Amino acid sequence: METTTPNAISAFQRDGYCVLPDVLTAGQVQRWRALLARHIDAAPPAPDRTGPYFLWPALAEDAELRMLYADSGIADALRPFVHANLDLPAPEVAQFAFTLPPHPHHPGAPHIDGLTPTEDDGRPGTFTALAGILLTDQRERDRGNLWVWPGTHLSTGAWLSEHGADALRDAVPYPPIELPKPVQVAGPAGSLVLVHYLLAHNIGGHFGTTADERRETVYFRLRADGHRARWREVVTDPLLEFITPNPEPRPVIRAGER
Repeated sequence: METTTPNAISAFQRDGYCVLPDVLTAGQVQRWRALLARHIDAAPPAPDRTGPYFLWPALAEDAELRMLYADSGIADALRPFVHANLDLPAPEVAQFAFTLPPHPHHPGAPHIDGLTPTEDDGRPGTFTALAGILLTDQRERDRGNLWVWPGTHLSTGAWLSEHGADALRDAVPYPPIELPKPVQVAGPAGSLVLVHYLLAHNIGGHFGTTADERRETVYFRLRADGHRARWREVVTDPLLEFITPNPEPRPVIRAGER
């Protein structure tokens, strides 16, 4: 795994996302792809289906998934971005994200995860960061790439600071802020994409043919220790859980009950 650079941390804080190359070895990528193949063989899409297809395996029910998650160092890759006293417990579920070509589509608008449905207690399903492992080469545009609207984690945080954190519950699919030009996230297989929870994002189309490789990405929603107890503070101060390359005085975050 490459050492996380201050430039990556700065890019994440400014843009709300960054791509870390070479986090996984070629062997790890192949083991992940074999696991996804077994899962999609067990729950295949309809024969004529194209576009996005998702599976949501629980880590508690899949020993191989737990092992691959631990061996891949996902939390270790995110840890340099967050305050040192915050643990990053393993997530409860993974998202296996496939895009089956052809799917000539460009998303018209972004969304925030966890707003529909909310958690059982009505709280938005907020988390610290989305971590995505690219298992297929996504250096070319329009191959199922994730789309992001850079900087919107900050403008959304400012909007929620003005309107109150609870306004997030009704801001479906995304708060009414001015959106910049979107960017397609690109990277080779084995890269890790880190995305701030509040960043506007959406899945893109796959403009290939049925002969082209489907897009495969595994996402984990990582929630720092104590996040649920302070979710209102986090969404109104988007960098609260994160270090800053040139830090100004910030409130001390205490780890609490998850």
